[in-house]
Amino acid sequence: MLNQKLSKEELNYWGDWQQHRDPQAGDYLVEQYLPLVDYVIQRFMISLPKTVEKDDVRSYAYEGLLDALSKFNIERDLKFETYASWRIKGAIIDGLRNSDWLPRSVRDKVKKIEKAYLLLEQENNESVSDDQVSAYLGITKAELNKTVSEAALSTMISMDDEHFQEQGTMGSYYADSPERHLSEQMTKESLVRAIDKLPEKEKITVSLCYFEEMKLTEIAEILNVSVSRVSQLHSKAMLRLHASILSVHDNY
Repeated sequence: MLNQKLSKEELNYWGDWQQHRDPQAGDYLVEQYLPLVDYVIQRFMISLPKTVEKDDVRSYAYEGLLDALSKFNIERDLKFETYASWRIKGAIIDGLRNSDWLPRSVRDKVKKIEKAYLLLEQENNESVSDDQVSAYLGITKAELNKTVSEAALSTMISMDDEHFQEQGTMGSYYADSPERHLSEQMTKESLVRAIDKLPEKEKITVSLCYFEEMKLTEIAEILNVSVSRVSQLHSKAMLRLHASILSVHDNY
């Protein structure tokens, strides 16, 4: 059954591309879906430290698009944009991971901060302040914020690793088990509670970024803060949320 989500013109180009690898059809499809590359990059840029070159990320994303075009099956009842977004995201994550963009010393600091969020928020049963976290770790707020600014993409990558580990060899055995469904349900419930407990500006940032799909600059205007401050709020929210996921897995 042909994909009903594609127009007749797109289906013709897809047919020429998949059956004959027609260069003209390939060029058309690449141009058609380049805005998707820009969109995915925009979602990543909120988490990228300044040490990561945007041109490198674009190169990884473009490779992901080409990979998606090569492997997509138009007979599946699935939008190409949905399929390609995952491929592009995966290509960016793989590229960043292979480039070893985050020094080991920073990764160690990130783990300590995540652990601090986890322990302190479990003890207090509410979101903790920068002062509480920095005091617990014996560092200044400036040191905390610097590490946090570099940390969110690391959190995203580690969460992505957990997802793909479930899709790997063990995932084929574990996919439909009651344990899998219970674990997923616990994670979702934990995330809902964790988002609700976020400090107000972090909660707004997460909501506008992932539910309203706003850009960094738009969120900054709404909150009346700088773009770098929005990035920092996002980073802290991601650390808190990741800590909540780790807590569920540990307890499970």
